[in-house]
Amino acid sequence: MSGSLFSPYRLGGLELPNRIVMAPMTRARSGEDEVPSDLAPAYYAQRAGAGLIVTEAIQIGPGAKGYSRTPGIHTPAQTAAWSAVTDAVHRRGGRIVAQLWHTGRVSHPMFHGGDRPPAPSAILPADTAIWAVGPDGAGGMVPCVEPREMDRAEIAATVARFAAAAANAVAAGFDGVELHAANGYLIEQFLRDGSNRRTDAYGGSVDNRLRFLTEVVEAVTAAIGAERTGVRLSPLITLKGMSDSDPYGLFTRVVERLQALGVARLHFAEDDWDNGTPLPAEWRKAWRERFSGTIIVAGRYTVDRATALLEAGLVDLVAFGRPFIANPDLPERLRHGLPLAEFRADSLFGGGAAGYTDYPAAGSAA
Repeated sequence: MSGSLFSPYRLGGLELPNRIVMAPMTRARSGEDEVPSDLAPAYYAQRAGAGLIVTEAIQIGPGAKGYSRTPGIHTPAQTAAWSAVTDAVHRRGGRIVAQLWHTGRVSHPMFHGGDRPPAPSAILPADTAIWAVGPDGAGGMVPCVEPREMDRAEIAATVARFAAAAANAVAAGFDGVELHAANGYLIEQFLRDGSNRRTDAYGGSVDNRLRFLTEVVEAVTAAIGAERTGVRLSPLITLKGMSDSDPYGLFTRVVERLQALGVARLHFAEDDWDNGTPLPAEWRKAWRERFSGTIIVAGRYTVDRATALLEAGLVDLVAFGRPFIANPDLPERLRHGLPLAEFRADSLFGGGAAGYTDYPAAGSAA
């Protein structure tokens, strides 16, 4: 469906006032118990003018964590805190879905009782570090270690945790979930042949490497419905040691599988740096033809670039990340061509209100 970035869009049972999505962004402001900050309701409610909000990535259970002070949704306290977030967003007329993740090998023994983190295969992700808070309370980057290979029982338990986390998200008032199968985390680690060297039913052929994602989606959709379920993918991003011998062939099969499973949304994360590689036009066309649901893209889009893809009918919604940090009223600023404030990089991870809830809307800026 083509349309302007500022035209409404129907997403299942949700009426979106515009095509602008707030992309998921880690902010690392939760407690060590993974309970979202008391400031989280205000942070998300300030940005309720987005057509749709996708939360920061949320741990599905014990053992899924890879960064300090990131939130979970696997305990009653965590779920209750997220209820306060969804209530605040809905009171402002917004719509919000929870992004669910397991970091897999992008982690550190400090989050696993001293054990190595779990992964499809025991392959160290090259040049990869996680953000962690040390004993002195200061945060910094810490190199990853070689992970351990998950056994079949742990795989099954992880699938069940995704489903339980999705059920908790709906109980907390979220309008749906997004499964984080992008950016080098656990689900993508199973998908790519550079990170999955297994010789059992979860490795080798493309169909085998698709098995974990398939089981997660089947479990989640059984728990909350396919109409509430989306998946985020990053076909060309090679950060965190990601590689594949045939990314187009792999992700075409992924799209076809997700179409067959009936998920409502696909969210493609693209390179968001200056010399990044955009998705080739022929890939977009092929995947649009194969997927009948809603397609979201993210990757340093401008209004003009977003409008061109919308008018071509290749995407339905466009996500914006860092601009939403410093511009809580981003849709209105884009609509009226107002200047965009720059986010403060030194307050991206950790801390309190500074760099989180203290960015003013354009009309109230001093």
